[in-house]
Amino acid sequence: MRTEKACSFVSHDGTALFYRHWDALEKQPETAEKKAIILFHRGHEHSGRIAHVVEEINLPDYEFFAWDARGCGESPGERGDAPNFAFLSHDAEAFFQHIQKHYGIKAENIAVIAQSVGAVIAATWVHDYVPNIRALVLASPAFRVKLYVPFAIPGLRLLSNIPANFFVHRYVTARFFTHDEKRQASFKTDPLIARPISTKILLDLFDTSKRIVADAQAIHVPTQLLISGSDYVVRRKPQELFFNNLSSHTKEMHVLKGFYHDTLGEKERHTAIIKARSFIKNAFANPIKAPTLLTADQSG
Repeated sequence: MRTEKACSFVSHDGTALFYRHWDALEKQPETAEKKAIILFHRGHEHSGRIAHVVEEINLPDYEFFAWDARGCGESPGERGDAPNFAFLSHDAEAFFQHIQKHYGIKAENIAVIAQSVGAVIAATWVHDYVPNIRALVLASPAFRVKLYVPFAIPGLRLLSNIPANFFVHRYVTARFFTHDEKRQASFKTDPLIARPISTKILLDLFDTSKRIVADAQAIHVPTQLLISGSDYVVRRKPQELFFNNLSSHTKEMHVLKGFYHDTLGEKERHTAIIKARSFIKNAFANPIKAPTLLTADQSG
């Protein structure tokens, strides 16, 4: 078993954000370069809810890092809130830079596994900051949340004109996130899970997702998309459009039949985790391909 260390890093605005770190299990030769995987949790959750992936993915020679996003878990900020969504992707860049400098891990030796809202943060960060990472695995990215209320987005936009910060509470119960009864029970009792999300962030998530999906051709990182086949939380079509628009030389999309939204926390999650492991191993087995952009003005 790995030893988990509680740590913090100072983000771009001077805020100290919480993260967990796990050293590699296998001691590598001194000449070997370190490898790492960064984990991004779901929107209402925290790094502890995705920590199980560290053991289950069975990559003993990799170091692992998982943050609590601003306003989540052990990190500061009002629960479910941030100045805007761009702040969160900027936080991701600060975290990435911290890992490189503090642990001596090169950008090209880092892969990312992200889920739900965390996957949108990761995709936005990769799009906007163009980090030279080795691989990106996105599980059920929340590019379009199912709000189940007619005209919900226009209504929230009207509400946002009022000079106050309003919050929307989680409306999907734990039993529709996962078939895993232990995960359901722990979700209900976890004191670090934030039930609300601010309307400001929800609208910014919607607008940012539209931008990233439409301009996914600007992403060249090897990318794997894991789609939950029975997702009650997010819509599938924007995920598929994002995948189709990707310019990555290497990309995969897998629809996991019967899976609920908590893709990496589902009862049969080994199916998804095995796919993620294989994709990351293959990405590290091959050299990074620099994209050829000489004809980008004509083709993308």
